[in-house]
Amino acid sequence: MLTLLMMILFFAVFGKLLGFAIRLGWGMLKIVVYLVFLPAIVLMMILGGLVYVALPILIIAGVASFLTRA
Repeated sequence: MLTLLMMILFFAVFGKLLGFAIRLGWGMLKIVVYLVFLPAIVLMMILGGLVYVALPILIIAGVASFLTRA
């Protein structure tokens, strides 16, 4: 009986840690995308002559960052 209780508590703790790891990984991925990949993609678009596509992306990213900065 005590073993069953310990197994249930073990899986409860393991589940919370797994959820925390997934949330942490998702947050880190968003940071990397916003700080590394988005500027690199926009820079490559500008260098490749796609200014008419890169400009709206920059405007949308600027407005989104302005609205989410609370």
